Amino acid sequence: MTSETPNLPTPDQIRRSPKVLLHDHLDGGLRPGTIIELAREVGYENLPETDADKLGIWFREAADSGSLPRYLETFAHTCVVMQTKAALFRVAAECAEDLAEDGVVYAEIRYAPEQHLEAGLSLEEVVEAVNDGFREGERRAKANGHRIRVGALLTAMRHAARALEIAELANRYRDNGVVGFDIAGAEAGFPPTRHLDAFEYLKRENNHFTIHAGEAFGLPSIWQALQWCGADRLGHGVKIIDDIEVAEDGSVTLGRLASYVRDKRIPLEMCPTSNLQTAAAASYAEHPIGLLRKLHFRLTVNTDNRLMSGTSMSREFEHLVDTFGYTLDDMQWFTVNAMKSAFIPFDERLAMINEVIKPGYAELKSEWLFQQTASTSGSVSA
Repeated sequence: MTSETPNLPTPDQIRRSPKVLLHDHLDGGLRPGTIIELAREVGYENLPETDADKLGIWFREAADSGSLPRYLETFAHTCVVMQTKAALFRVAAECAEDLAEDGVVYAEIRYAPEQHLEAGLSLEEVVEAVNDGFREGERRAKANGHRIRVGALLTAMRHAARALEIAELANRYRDNGVVGFDIAGAEAGFPPTRHLDAFEYLKRENNHFTIHAGEAFGLPSIWQALQWCGADRLGHGVKIIDDIEVAEDGSVTLGRLASYVRDKRIPLEMCPTSNLQTAAAASYAEHPIGLLRKLHFRLTVNTDNRLMSGTSMSREFEHLVDTFGYTLDDMQWFTVNAMKSAFIPFDERLAMINEVIKPGYAELKSEWLFQQTASTSGSVSA
């Protein structure tokens, strides 16, 4: 529950707090400068800008269209420069470094191996290059005084026909850096049930998967992802709000699907800024996360695409603190939810919660208490 103590975190405390990220796309988080350098190396001349700052602004503005298909078009400029082992290694290493610098201690980063084959790489070479990059990023982060663990989610594109192949790939690498599977892409016209063979295979193999659902399409997408496909988590899931009725007196009634999602503690991978860009929510204040938090759904906070949204985990939490008055206790609640919902073994999740996350927030809370004590003492003596 929200703490009664108004310990609103400062931006610096938000940045230093331990954070867990479950929904972030590798090809949506490149550094603008890296895109420019890689484009130059491969002879790609169609970038809209060749200045790093201007390119970053272009990506954010292009993604602000309010259309998911238009939003997804921006990825053409990132995927085209991620077609070699060296490029994939670099992007993955920088991803881990950037997240660790922002206070992320555990992350599951997703990408679609099938989108990185244009220069002749095999699916296996793509996965191994990205895995090696994540390990290098973890090493660099440690050298800079930060700790992070990164797992990969292999994504199949819902408009394509390679889901089973990618699911099998994820299963082969499940003990070597890959922690699960996902499907992504435009929801309308491409229901998750098109890929039932992949999900049935993963269930037989006792493997984990999440499904993009309830972002640009409504309740049927969520229902199919859960009841037909058996998803462990929902990517976004914001449209679950359509199954919740709020009366004029403030009383709330949950429909059967919303009740099922809450009762079963199905994690929702919320991405507030991205949801605003794709018109899944009208504003931060109107984002379903506010009501769903009060109703105790299992919510997690995520970035989705840091480049396109011009965001980070710290910025996402800053928006929520500013909008809803969330405290360090709330941030810990979201973070523990995310760690509970990660696709690594239970004992490892528990260790992260008890040895990293809770101590990290306890230190921040004691810091706030000491600041308050000093402030009170100063006012009394004056």
